[in-house]
Amino acid sequence: MANDGNYKKSKIGDHQLKPETMMMSYGYDPQFSEGSVKPPVFLTSTFTFQTPEEGEESFHIMAGRKPAPEGSVGGLIYSRFNHPNVEIIEDRLSLFEGSECSVVCSSGMGAISAIMLAYLRPGDVIVQSAPLYGGTETLIRKFLPQFNIKTAEFDDGLDEEGMLTALRDAGKKGRVAMVFIESPANPTNSLVDFEALNRVLDSIETETDHRPITVCDNTLMGPIFQQVVPQGLDMAMYSLTKYVGGHSDLVAGAVCGSREMLRPVRATRGIIGLNLDPHTSWMISRSLETLSIRMERAASSGQKVAKWLADNAYISAKILHPDFIQDKTYQAVYMRQCSGPSSTFSFVLDVSKSDAFRLINNLSIFKSAVSLGGSESLVCHPGSTTHSGVSTELRDKFGVTDGLIRLSIGLEHPDDLIADLDNAFKMTFQG
Repeated sequence: MANDGNYKKSKIGDHQLKPETMMMSYGYDPQFSEGSVKPPVFLTSTFTFQTPEEGEESFHIMAGRKPAPEGSVGGLIYSRFNHPNVEIIEDRLSLFEGSECSVVCSSGMGAISAIMLAYLRPGDVIVQSAPLYGGTETLIRKFLPQFNIKTAEFDDGLDEEGMLTALRDAGKKGRVAMVFIESPANPTNSLVDFEALNRVLDSIETETDHRPITVCDNTLMGPIFQQVVPQGLDMAMYSLTKYVGGHSDLVAGAVCGSREMLRPVRATRGIIGLNLDPHTSWMISRSLETLSIRMERAASSGQKVAKWLADNAYISAKILHPDFIQDKTYQAVYMRQCSGPSSTFSFVLDVSKSDAFRLINNLSIFKSAVSLGGSESLVCHPGSTTHSGVSTELRDKFGVTDGLIRLSIGLEHPDDLIADLDNAFKMTFQG
């Protein structure tokens, strides 16, 4: 990224600044806002034009009739389309993901919906990895078919031949327009091999003269421990509600990719009204400043909690944490694609749902709630909550069983979290 004035400075001499440093200032010039060190919240619905000619030009760019100037998304018009607070976090999130640009939306599902509405048409086929977050599963399997958008899947993202067969079979239903994956997957931490997927798409393109668009939900790892776009996928999608927001006090989503790839997504966001409000955008700019240290601390604690669960003296537990999944292929892909583990992972016990509920009820520090990536530690039973809209048959197929419990490790001291788990396990399985 080249220097773009003092407020988009990315280098000092030949030294490339790190994203953590640029989170403090990139994309914002204090001199535009009375010298305020931090961006103000721009609470306005509309923006003035210096001349009517400027207004006409801005609308041409917003509508896609003219390209935006290099390095810009066009002038400010109306807060449904863009505003300073959202542009600041779009610039900064792109630095972490390593993408050319980003589009921020009012929720993670809003971001996914904008992508699919921008690129899918009746008769198309979308191929998904499995499992996905429950809301995404519902959107793909239950909502899109109402618009004659067909669906297909593969359930082993480490099996290159299996992915190729799944895409070839999907092509018999119609034009395969998109491959939507989640890696690592929620709640099993299963992976999709990006290099293998790109080879599969190369084969499909050779056979059909058409290359499906690739989208990865990067919420669990990114953008600190995994960057998707630099590894050859078209778009990275985020629920910013999770680690990026990081405090369980906002809802937002984002898409990262090239400027050209995101042009129809940005237009769809404006048409439907999916833009994020200024205040929440400002809160995310605050959170981006501490994102790396929060995720690194939570990941360190998560590793310690996972080790205690693996070694616990009360009941055998299968640990679905990237560092504890004993599969050579998985570990090779994990080491290649990721720089560390997420602090969200599941463990599986051979118990009934009522016993799983008893264990959760016996916890004190962990809060029983959906979502993840906040400063507080959460515990969730996906089968009865986030994935309850998925059929029992599919949940069993993907391993989302009654004995699967998901943890999101926050910023409490890991010794206290382990003590809480030890007490709950003791009360549940020795009481």
